[in-house]
Amino acid sequence: WLRQHECVEKLNMHAILSASAGQEQLLTELLVTYAKIPVLIGELILVEIWKHKIFPVLCRLEDLKPRSTFPIYMVLHHEASIINLLETVFFYKEICESAEDSILDLIDYCHRKLTLLAARSANGQTVTPVELHSEDLASLSTMQELQKQAETMEFEISLKALSVLRFITDQVESLPLSVLTRMLNTHNLPCLLVELVEHCPWSCWEAGKLKKFENGTWHVVPPEDQVKMTKLDGQVWLALLNLLLSPECQRKYHFDGFNKSQLLKLRAFLTDVLIDQLPNLVEMQRFLSHLAVTEPAPPKKDLVLEQV
Repeated sequence: WLRQHECVEKLNMHAILSASAGQEQLLTELLVTYAKIPVLIGELILVEIWKHKIFPVLCRLEDLKPRSTFPIYMVLHHEASIINLLETVFFYKEICESAEDSILDLIDYCHRKLTLLAARSANGQTVTPVELHSEDLASLSTMQELQKQAETMEFEISLKALSVLRFITDQVESLPLSVLTRMLNTHNLPCLLVELVEHCPWSCWEAGKLKKFENGTWHVVPPEDQVKMTKLDGQVWLALLNLLLSPECQRKYHFDGFNKSQLLKLRAFLTDVLIDQLPNLVEMQRFLSHLAVTEPAPPKKDLVLEQV
């Protein structure tokens, strides 16, 4: 497992360096050729289960006083490394397609992460800006500190999951039919994304200053930049555009009273300043104005057979 973790770390580093140099072609080809995307998704979900089922038990054991919590930290970090790697490569259509059936598991995973993120921010539990440096890691002795770190990492993982989900929505045309059904009907992702627009977990007010989370850190936003769209805001809006404006999605999504009222909340956020930054949102504005005065046809019921 440690060897595999090391390989994932190296791949992750390689992917980031290749992406910054614009040379990801070789890495994506190898991941597709050797069918490694389903393997990575499987690993991701295994670590998530471990964090959910085993990690809390370890934290409760009173007689567990490990000399070093680093091995446990590595398991927690494994999930962050994999989702980071997936975020870097999922930009490519071939990668999305090579995930095959496991893409449904990845959508479920992203949905779980974003639901928790939206719920926490709706309850006012923002992840407070905690800066953890390598010297803090060295002095980590208690499981409580590890739990604190796990929470901070969980927040960052959720934001990566948002990017991965947006890349999947970019490819709705070329993915299996069951993917759309899963995103629109099983998980009702458009309404979840509305929640994220409304509560915006990556920004918070602290001592009268607006802080936003970007590129892995929280930083104070100067007054003149407060209306500026961050990358994360952009990801949410692009995912909404992909899910609401593609004809295939409009045929499948059920615009009932609840969904309609949730989606119409977006009109309050579509300001001129925002549309200047992302001009495609003009179409979204048009779509919502049309939705407000019409009763869309009920969705076409398709029979979808899935191997589970």
